[in-house]
Amino acid sequence: MEFRISSENDGMSVLSFLKMKLKISRHALSSLKRTDMGISANGQHVTVRYILKEGDLLTVCDTDSFDNTNESIIPRDIPIDILFENESMFLIDKPADMPTHPSHNHAEDTLANALANIYLDRGEALVFRPIGRLDRNTSGISLIAKNSISASYLHYARSKGLIQKKYIAILEGRVCEDNEWHQTTIYMKRMDDSIIVRCTADSSDEDAFIAITRWRMLYSNEEISLVEAIPETGRTHQLRVNFAHLGHPILGDDVYGSPSVLIPRHALHAYYLSLPMPYDGEITEFVSSPPKDMQDAFKGLCQMELDNFLPEIKKENQ
Repeated sequence: MEFRISSENDGMSVLSFLKMKLKISRHALSSLKRTDMGISANGQHVTVRYILKEGDLLTVCDTDSFDNTNESIIPRDIPIDILFENESMFLIDKPADMPTHPSHNHAEDTLANALANIYLDRGEALVFRPIGRLDRNTSGISLIAKNSISASYLHYARSKGLIQKKYIAILEGRVCEDNEWHQTTIYMKRMDDSIIVRCTADSSDEDAFIAITRWRMLYSNEEISLVEAIPETGRTHQLRVNFAHLGHPILGDDVYGSPSVLIPRHALHAYYLSLPMPYDGEITEFVSSPPKDMQDAFKGLCQMELDNFLPEIKKENQ
């Protein structure tokens, strides 16, 4: 990537510029230092101590080497829906029944495998850098950084609360009597006999982590509640455990609730994402309509269209 240095940045060191503009991490900075022509000014290699002058063309290498790729990610021709792509990131509308990372039981059917195939077709190296992760059976917007520089920026933005993700979930039963925002705070930990399943915990328990969720009800009848939820912390299975703790598990959640004949997975979808765009910081919003299985389950329970209740979907269509 290239930056033409303005009068505002005249006299600034490369290190200060990279920290200010790119929010670069120490790991990414170390990688640039080890890369041939990782940082250059006006076509000449420079160190981070170089003092920038107005008019300089600063170039930062943001291309991954094939030496850095993870050979365990096998390219597979799996169709995925790319909501947005630029030089810094992908936004993928991940379907249900697709893990994010390869694992022992899912070595070749993940989002990483699908992206590896896209990179293979382009003749490029893939280092898989998801910013956050959706459960296998949670659908919706997944953010993937394309390189270590954008990953630094997006991880920084996430740590400062500048990236917001909203979920839509169908719950069993009527969760409340109003449409106000509520906050639920619980402590969670891993179940003793499982590496995946989580449970509620006391704050004093070993390995317990706080989990904070804001949520509001958008619609309810005697059978279900449609809620919009914002996890303020990013714990594994946080929303699923949160709503089960309230006595209203997510419809179809066979781990924290019970299976449903209406939908073959838990009815949870990451439908909204806002983030500061690398590297200008402009806040940009993206939405994803819930997939057909959730749409059909909701309509089967109340004879209405799910999208009509989603604030961000309605705002985009106005």
